[in-house]
Amino acid sequence: MSNIIEDYHLQESALWTLTTMVQIGFILGTLFFAVLAIIDRFSPSKVFFVCALLGAAVNAGILWEENTLNSLLVFRFFTGFFLAGIYPVGMKIASDYYKNGLGKALGYLVGALVLGTSLPHLLKELSEDLPWKYVIIVISILSIIGGIAILLFISNGPYRIQGKKIKLEGIKTIFKNKNFNIAALGYFGHMWELYTFWVFVPVLIKAYIMSLPQITFNIPLWSCIIIATGGLGCVAAGYLSSYLGVKKTAFLFLSLSLICCLLSPLFFETTSVFLFIIFMLFWGFTVAGDSPLFSSLVANNSLPEIKGTAITIVTSIGFAITVISIELVGYLASNIKINYLFLILAIGPSCSLAVYLFNGLNNKNATTQQ
Repeated sequence: MSNIIEDYHLQESALWTLTTMVQIGFILGTLFFAVLAIIDRFSPSKVFFVCALLGAAVNAGILWEENTLNSLLVFRFFTGFFLAGIYPVGMKIASDYYKNGLGKALGYLVGALVLGTSLPHLLKELSEDLPWKYVIIVISILSIIGGIAILLFISNGPYRIQGKKIKLEGIKTIFKNKNFNIAALGYFGHMWELYTFWVFVPVLIKAYIMSLPQITFNIPLWSCIIIATGGLGCVAAGYLSSYLGVKKTAFLFLSLSLICCLLSPLFFETTSVFLFIIFMLFWGFTVAGDSPLFSSLVANNSLPEIKGTAITIVTSIGFAITVISIELVGYLASNIKINYLFLILAIGPSCSLAVYLFNGLNNKNATTQQ
């Protein structure tokens, strides 16, 4: 993004605006897909294919030499918009194939997403001398290849139930399911922490090494590794859910990432680089591990005919929460010592765990009284 700012002679503040515009596009895109129930009414594979092609096209629009800030904002917005037809749709496709073991299947799917999230940091390290436009071209080509692969090799799943029409009354009933609400609230708390952690990993590492001037650190490479461990966390959580159950495993990982939030001031002050790295790797592992499990819980507690819509709505709200979290942490970064800044991330997991524990206590009391 910094190369785009430089080549188009934009102000530094445009960097954050262009980044946020993708998330805004994704949020509005998911709302659009949810209201029209597109994922439930049409073949998910075809929706994925179309959005992958359109997403590749608007992403390549960044290469237009006559771009201004406004045109770049439009291209970034629609990149996020069409991503709404890829990420939630991928989860819908998985849920149509797996009635049992969905948590494990989504573990691989979301794990791949996490690895993809870490790649820009690696590309920054490997392509220092490579023109940034080549990177944009490669990303668009990969999007097209992925869309074609889904269309050709992934048919409708055996558990798919097609929605015949837009069911606004069905959308209204989504949040009347108690188990669905618990899963959704767990996901929301998880999202409060996840993307803000990812965004600020390079900032955090940079702040840490500034306190140890004798240490040399490859920030892009370590940012990639720390975020990528979340992919392993997703797969591990998926397998563990086969033994502990999806709900218990999801909230176990959420608890572990909460502990990392609370302990972060201690590890940011340590002079042991080894301890700092181990802590960050563990945090990266746990912060993403519960993501596929909460998505699995949301899918399994939704009506089959509006499952895709339910996943999309929850994803939309979750990403809206990330915008608030990132904005808040970014605003407070100049007013709070970096060592204590990430205690703010504990708000989300704490609220989700409180709901989970309160519900468990109520169920226990109800069982005792019967």
